[in-house]
Amino acid sequence: MVDINRRTLLKSSVAAALGASIVGTATADDGNTAGAPMVDGDLKRFATTAFGAEVTGPFVVGNGTLIFSLQHPLDPDEAAETPAVVNDERFQDGGIGYVRGFQFEDGADNEEFTELSTPTTADEQGRVRTAGGEYRLLAREKQPIAGGDERLGVPKTPDGTPVDELSGSQYSQFGNDPDMNQFVATPDGEYDGYLFTNFEQTPGTLTRIPLDVADDGSLAADLDASTNLANTDNYRAVGGTKINCYGDLSPWGTPLSAEEEYAHPRVSLSATVSDMVENGGVGRRGGAAFWNRPNPTGISGLVGEYYDTGWYPQGTFGLAGTELLAYYLGAERRDQTADGNGPAPIGGRYPNRYDYGYIVDFRNPDADDPADVEPVKYYVMGRAAWEAPDIQRDQRTAYLTSDGSNKGIYKFVADRPIPSYRDPMDVAGTLYAPLVTNKAAARDKPPAEVSLDIEWLELGHATNREVESWIADYEYVTQVDYLETHAETDWREDFGAALEEADRAVVENGNRDYITDEEILEWARQYEARGPSEVDEDLRRVPFLETRAAAKELGATIEFRKAEGIDSVDDATPGDYVYVGLSEVNDGFVDDEGKVRTQRVDGGMVYRAELESDYNISTLEPVLVGPDATDASDVADDSLLNVDNVWVMDDGRVLCCEDADQFSRSYPNDCMYVFDPADRQSGGDDNPGRGRGNDESNPGRGRGPDGDREDEDENEEDDE
Repeated sequence: MVDINRRTLLKSSVAAALGASIVGTATADDGNTAGAPMVDGDLKRFATTAFGAEVTGPFVVGNGTLIFSLQHPLDPDEAAETPAVVNDERFQDGGIGYVRGFQFEDGADNEEFTELSTPTTADEQGRVRTAGGEYRLLAREKQPIAGGDERLGVPKTPDGTPVDELSGSQYSQFGNDPDMNQFVATPDGEYDGYLFTNFEQTPGTLTRIPLDVADDGSLAADLDASTNLANTDNYRAVGGTKINCYGDLSPWGTPLSAEEEYAHPRVSLSATVSDMVENGGVGRRGGAAFWNRPNPTGISGLVGEYYDTGWYPQGTFGLAGTELLAYYLGAERRDQTADGNGPAPIGGRYPNRYDYGYIVDFRNPDADDPADVEPVKYYVMGRAAWEAPDIQRDQRTAYLTSDGSNKGIYKFVADRPIPSYRDPMDVAGTLYAPLVTNKAAARDKPPAEVSLDIEWLELGHATNREVESWIADYEYVTQVDYLETHAETDWREDFGAALEEADRAVVENGNRDYITDEEILEWARQYEARGPSEVDEDLRRVPFLETRAAAKELGATIEFRKAEGIDSVDDATPGDYVYVGLSEVNDGFVDDEGKVRTQRVDGGMVYRAELESDYNISTLEPVLVGPDATDASDVADDSLLNVDNVWVMDDGRVLCCEDADQFSRSYPNDCMYVFDPADRQSGGDDNPGRGRGNDESNPGRGRGPDGDREDEDENEEDDE
């Protein structure tokens, strides 16, 4: 076993342990990228998950108990097609669980546990394993909850029909993809706290599960008192949610859920709106254009037929489930055909494209009645495939990561602390996009050897209420509009001909039912000529509703590949670090069209950025680098692969969860590692080693919400 406790670059053709604190050693020529893999500290495997599953939603309760989700394990039907491993029957469903019999000690180091070995047998590969204690499930997908009136992770339509009983494309099997877990303590309540869990599906939901926490760290869930918040009127009133991914616990003690709206790209990969206007939409237009198309995911197979191309509009897969979302909101179900030649389009209540892709704050999380939990969407923070937010101690500054190819890392700064606004719709602030300024260094050196210098481009300033009003302008767009706006053929007379006519018009010239390409270009022209605060009033909406496209027009560095995990120590102060996980470093960051063009690291990496005096970050420093994987056969078992969620414990150690391409690993399982940085920070003088989310009146039980706050002033404005 090799402990690496200072910066170590594991270069090609050097016999070394691929990772830190691993079992055994390996000799590997990892291709052309020097310093890949690299660990600046100590890294030890703490858990492996069941075959086919991701490790998601890490959260350490204040007493040191680790909670995490079992996301989409291989079920028996899938196992029949992949007979190499059959998961233990306990781990064939998505679930939410915790580690019983082991508690992280605050202020300890990685010597507190013996590293978990790689899973070598079918039994080990078919279950969740941990380095200490035992993984116990608290709840499983579709398990009866709410006194038997609901099933875990399954939203209902307004008439009470479970959405999984309806026909239509699905984004994820309902209840199978639990992700974020955030624990909100209730010291004076009936329970010790509530566990809030995201479900990465469409329609999305967030479950609230009451928990009791014993002194020995064991947890007990009251499933009869649990609920899918999607089935409440308050949740449906904001349009519901899509693809609830990871999230965070706000500094004011509320769970923050990130909508990973993969369908938001209006341009594919490295293309810009300018490219489309100058050269046409074929091969460049993104999946967002087909939001209100009848059977929206169907476009993916048709563009190749229409234009004899292998092009796939980016994000089209994220359109799956949109029609189920319409039914969840109360649309009339359209399973019948229109005059026998095609499906009838959905009219009436259809989801507003601009209602999704936001950070959602669940206010009043400890309400006695779950119907009183209040979801608030921070429209002003921009719209993307958000993986997670990280809001700083100043309660004004938020950093946000967007998943997928050619995406961004964004910043939002509220005019004043967010909880000081009496009405969250009055939150006001400025949205920023990143610009890497040392592109030459990034091009000349491998990722392990160069930090990325970041400047922030201001996109615009608004209030949450203003952005909400702009969204409302598109409230009544339906599938009927897709056909009638873009096709001259009457769809009632020839549905197929009208649909193809509309599809071609949208591919080539854009969807005229929403913000147009021309509006985005005019916004960018005025921005360059006048600055972000002087654009025409009707164009101020552009960077908030079409965040990625707007940022790309300004030349921002929207090239990150799968910017996923982001977190900092609770109550971080200047001098502490924000950790950012990139699942992969390829695509836009390395291709010939990109502005950065660094060397590829298919195994991904973790950067950290030091908080400055004003909570700004300006440098991304590499601390973990995965393997290059140019030759996948050279990727050893103990390489950290494709980091997804990251979670910083209050003692400064970082939990790193994999969403792994297994390359040539001998085992087919994702892992959770504990990273102990070489120069670990203390966590700040104001928070000397207390457990994350801790409350002195309720030691070891997690942080409770602040409760009602009075405004310092009257209502104020907003953020991104």
